[in-house]
Amino acid sequence: VWRYKTGSNVDSSPAVSGGVVYVGSDDRWVYALEASTGDLVWRYKTGDGVWSSPAVAGGVVYVGSDNNYLYALDASTGDLIWRYKAGSDVDSSPTVADGVVYVGSDDSYVYALDGSTGDLIWRYKTGGDVDSSPAVADGVVYVGSDDDYLYALEVSTGDLVWRYKAGGDVNSSAAIAGGVVYVGSRNSYVYAIQTGP
Repeated sequence: VWRYKTGSNVDSSPAVSGGVVYVGSDDRWVYALEASTGDLVWRYKTGDGVWSSPAVAGGVVYVGSDNNYLYALDASTGDLIWRYKAGSDVDSSPTVADGVVYVGSDDSYVYALDGSTGDLIWRYKTGGDVDSSPAVADGVVYVGSDDDYLYALEVSTGDLVWRYKAGGDVNSSAAIAGGVVYVGSRNSYVYAIQTGP
């Protein structure tokens, strides 16, 4: 139908909302493209490659960059609303639930940020890089880490509910259905884990 050339590799997964495709590129830019034509609507330059996949909610595009920042951009114009600096690359793709943005960083932390202001609500330190994208269900955030663990964290406080040790890094992003969390690990296994007792 169409194709659009960026300046480098595209490892980011596109998000589509309101007839617009939002995607990042290793050329440091976040792009907004017309879904029907591929025409450029806007682009925003971050400070490094964008591996993170955008999340769109409430007219805002949330996306991370390898310059350690999570960005909140106006979905219509690409104007910067706020940005939050983590301690390392933000390759994790953000998840938005009830006005809160959840995202991981290579500084080993999982962050919960106010979606409107970018203010920190809580952060939780794991034992490794957090490239996994958080999943939220029934008041719990599920996210993997390079320390081989899948974490279940309380959405409002970040307190640990439980953690499960896989046999390798958990870069995979969890899916939740029917009281079970499904996630992959770099030890070649896919795990199905009960969310609670």
